[in-house]
Amino acid sequence: MVTPSSKHDIFQAIADPTRRSLLKLLADKEMSIAAITECFPISRTAVNKHLQVLSEARLVSSQKIGRETRYRLHSEPLIELKEWLFFFEQYWDKKLSALKQFVEDDNE
Repeated sequence: MVTPSSKHDIFQAIADPTRRSLLKLLADKEMSIAAITECFPISRTAVNKHLQVLSEARLVSSQKIGRETRYRLHSEPLIELKEWLFFFEQYWDKKLSALKQFVEDDNE
């Protein structure tokens, strides 16, 4: 069961490698579910479930055109992810600086 707080969880949505691949695929163009399914070694039902998770996280939107449903990326929610990663960059920079200093000191 999806709780209201996790329904739009971007981190949960991108945790799965297939969903990350779907986002990359939709980054450049709008695609039908049939075209998307051709790009993955999983069933149309499985692709549809992944798209539903991405849709609930507001990372993709769908539009029905005739009998075809087309999906497109909405990158705005990824800003939350970018901001979260940006916060931790300071720690990575400190660790890399410490490693550089260690290596340089060891070579002297």
